[in-house]
Parts: sequence; structure tokens; C-alpha cells
Amino acid sequence: MDNATRLQYLEAMGIDVWLPRASANHEQAAAPDAIAGNTLPEQIDNWETLQAEVAPCTKCDLCKTRTQTVFGSGNKNADWMFIGEGPGQSEDQQGLPFVGKAGQLLTEMLRAIDLDREEVYIANIVKCRPPANRDPKPIEIETCKPYLLRQIALVKPKVIVVLGRVAAQALLNTDEPIGKLRGKIHALNGTPVVVVYHPAYLLRSLLDKPKAWADLELALQTVKNIKG
Repeated sequence: MDNATRLQYLEAMGIDVWLPRASANHEQAAAPDAIAGNTLPEQIDNWETLQAEVAPCTKCDLCKTRTQTVFGSGNKNADWMFIGEGPGQSEDQQGLPFVGKAGQLLTEMLRAIDLDREEVYIANIVKCRPPANRDPKPIEIETCKPYLLRQIALVKPKVIVVLGRVAAQALLNTDEPIGKLRGKIHALNGTPVVVVYHPAYLLRSLLDKPKAWADLELALQTVKNIKG
């Protein structure tokens, strides 16, 4: 992608200038190699089996109000995995993650770092839409999270980008606010995890878009370091 095209995508994100990496001044904190309660499954698994389990799932009450489960989409061998909290109305109707207005902004964010949606894998902490787009309840998160951990084990991403407070707290097993979670590298069973503001939040809070861009740069540099 040439600089002119990239700048167009940055402008769509609300970023006025290309932020140099040297000025980001990120705090990179060491994190435990494994987070309690998030041990990835060791059993032999495959996408067909997992998707067949998710589609008719009735393990929590969200099954009573959903239109359909939203499994995930993208490159199943991706270097990048993006994880949100749960489907919204558009996602519930289409069966795909991040297809509403927040999804459009996510697409622009990806393009700003030279990625297409087809190159990454996108999923959610819970696979069914919570009524009225409320936050998933703890019991719903804990019931559904094993599906996500199996997806992570199958993708084997080089970096996980967690979108928003709810998803970050659920995946990292913490109650720390997102302001303290972003700007540093966490780890989930050896995989680097970077926390970014949710695109839906960024649509309402334009002043935080530069922070999201800085966190995407942190994730981008992390992948580059891994690849050498």
C-alpha cells in the first residue's frame, strides 16, 4: 500500500498524521505465560467439529433470544486474531462478526496497517447476541469461552488483538480498566495479547482514536519482531 492510500485510511480513523513508532513510548510489561482459567485445550480438534458444536449450542440463556450463532470469520491460519465481546444486531442477522458500523471502522483500522479482513481471523468472547446489546454476563462468558480458546488453539496466531474492555477483562481474567490494560503486551499461553479500544467506542469517542492507532502499531511491531 502506498503512503497516500494509507493516509486515507488513517484519516478515516480520525488520525491526522502518521505517528512515528519512536514517539509511542509504550510500556511493555512482562505477563505470565499462562493465565489462570485460560489453558488452551490439548485434545485433537478441528474446525468442522467445533463449528458443528457452536451452531446449535444451548449451554446458556443467550440461545433463547439469538437469531443464530456467530462463529467467526477470516483466515484460519492467520498471524493476527481479533477478538470482540459479542455479536450485535447486524452480526446476529448475518451470522458474521463485525459487519455493522463498528465493523466498518475495524476494516479501516486493518487497512491502515496493511491488512485485509481476509488476512486475519475475527471472533468474539460469546457467540450469541446479548439482548439489547448489553454486556455479556459472567456466566455467559465462562460458558462460551472454551469455544474461543479452541479457536485460538486452531488458529495459532502470532498476536491476539482484544477489542474493548469486556473482551479484554474476560480473556485476561482481570478487572483492571481498559486504560491500564492498553499500551502494553500481555500474554495468553505464550501468545502476545494487545488490548485496543472497541471500534464501537471509538465511533463515540473520537479523541481516543490516536490511542487505538498507537496500540495497533504496538501489535504490528510485535508481529514483526516475532517474524524477525
